[in-house]
Amino acid sequence: MSINTTITDKKYKKLSIQVSLTGLSFCVFDTLNNAILSVKEEQFDTFHKATKIEELFADAFNDNPELKDSYDEILVIHNNNLSTFVPEPLFDENFLGSYLQYNTKVFQTDFFAFDEIPNYQMNAVYIPYVNINNFFIDQFGSFDYKHANSILVAKLLETSKNNDDKKMIVNFNSGHFEIVVVQNQKLHLFNSFDYQTPEDFLYYLLFTAEQLNMNPENFKLELMGTITEEDEFYKIAYKYIRNISLFDVAELQKNNPFSTAQNQKHFILFQS
Repeated sequence: MSINTTITDKKYKKLSIQVSLTGLSFCVFDTLNNAILSVKEEQFDTFHKATKIEELFADAFNDNPELKDSYDEILVIHNNNLSTFVPEPLFDENFLGSYLQYNTKVFQTDFFAFDEIPNYQMNAVYIPYVNINNFFIDQFGSFDYKHANSILVAKLLETSKNNDDKKMIVNFNSGHFEIVVVQNQKLHLFNSFDYQTPEDFLYYLLFTAEQLNMNPENFKLELMGTITEEDEFYKIAYKYIRNISLFDVAELQKNNPFSTAQNQKHFILFQS
């Protein structure tokens, strides 16, 4: 989904901001050299739940002058679990809410959006944060916006080219994670799960594998996001799934000076 941007003076810089109800992260791209110049993250204080989300974003803008610079392109990435994927032959933009009602609670007042993923003949349908978009309209005037899972799935499908093995990738976040199963540019499954304990995490992994006839002795599981090999979540998965590793971000690192952990954590942001 996009809002048209008028470019006057070319800066050769792009700003991508990934937003959620718990914080934001952003990076600045050098579009002339296809490089990432900087990345920063702001986590909101969850104890101040009475504070309006717009006020928290306003504070973040005041604390980070980079957000007020001039850019040729600005992309806002909505990160929530209110999304699904619809094959092109089944897609009708007049019925966006109906696609989401099977995996999330929708209301008549909800605003629905979609991202086209033309290379893979499908669309991502989602509920963006309208109040956050309205805040950015006041800040920037115009910008593009997408859902985080649109970028995630498109990139994972791209990396699966010519690989005939069915592979499970998990994008691990605070409070929820996404499971994506791909095989040679085919999407077998996408789903988002809320969790509290390592046992929750393991249950969803093994349940998904069982539904897709994926043997824990054989299939490859790759983890990205905020997870590390020292996490209890990684350790419990390692006990039950033989071929487990962190997602390989070596190719992505060629365009930036940041650590492997940062590339795994900010995979969606860096690929935007």
